[in-house]
Amino acid sequence: MKKQLTALLLATTVTFSVGALTAEHALAASDATIVSGVNFRKAPNTGSATYGLLKTGEKVDILDKVNNYWYKVRDDQGRVGYISTSSKYVRTDGSGGSTSNSGSTSNTGGSSSSGSTSKPSTGNSSELVNKVIAAGKKYMGTPYEFGSNRSNTSTFDCSDFTRQAFKEGAGITLPSDSRGQAAYVKSLGGTTTNWRNLKPGDLMFFMDYKGTKASAYPSDKSNQRISHVGIYLGDGKILHTFSKASGGVRIDSIAGKHWEYRFVFGGSALK
Repeated sequence: MKKQLTALLLATTVTFSVGALTAEHALAASDATIVSGVNFRKAPNTGSATYGLLKTGEKVDILDKVNNYWYKVRDDQGRVGYISTSSKYVRTDGSGGSTSNSGSTSNTGGSSSSGSTSKPSTGNSSELVNKVIAAGKKYMGTPYEFGSNRSNTSTFDCSDFTRQAFKEGAGITLPSDSRGQAAYVKSLGGTTTNWRNLKPGDLMFFMDYKGTKASAYPSDKSNQRISHVGIYLGDGKILHTFSKASGGVRIDSIAGKHWEYRFVFGGSALK
C-alpha cells in the first residue's frame, strides 16, 4: 500500500511539473515578424546548420531569448530554431520571450552587456552574400532585355537582374531600377567611390558609357546620372548584364576597362 501511495504521488508531481512547464512556455511565446531575410539556425551560433532562410514578412513565435544575440523561435511549419535578435532582421509584436539567460555571453564573440546592439551578422551577412552571388550566377547567359518584365526570369535588364539575385538570395526586394537601388544603398550608408574598397556582394553603380578611354569621363562623378548596376564578386570582377550583343548575364573584369572609369559609387544592400 505504501509503495502504491508513493507511486501515485510521484505520478501526480510529474504531471503537474510537465503541465507547469508547458504553461510557462506558452506564456513566454510572443509573435514576431521577419523584416529582412535571416538564417533560421538549428543552434544559437553562426556556425550552426540552418533550416534555410526565413523571408521578409514571415511570422514566428518567440519562445525564448537565449541571450542578447539569439531568439529561440518556432516558424509556421512548427520547426523550432534560432534567429538573430537584431531589429534589422526581426520585429517583435509582443513583449518578447523569457530572458532567463540574457546575461550569458554570446558564442558569436560579442559583448553580453545589457542594452548593446546585437550584430551577429558577420556570419549571417557572409552567408547571405554567398547566396546572392549563387542566385545571380544561376542566371549566367540569360538574355538581356531593356525594361524586362519583373515578374519572370526569362530575360533581364541590369536592375532586374540585381533585384532578382537579392530577392532569391537574401529575401530582400530592391527597387526596380538602378537609380532607385542606388538611393537605397546610399540610405544605408557606408558607400565608397573607389571600387577597390568594395566587398563581395556589394552593388556597383555606373554612369553612362562614353567610350573606352579614362579621359572620356569626369574625375568627379558625384552628379552623374546612374544608368547601370551590377554585383561585385571580389578579385576585380563584376556580375551583371548590359546588352543583347554581350550575351546577357556575364562576368567582367573592372580594372583598366570602361567599367572602372564609369564607376560612380558602390556599397552593401544587406545592412
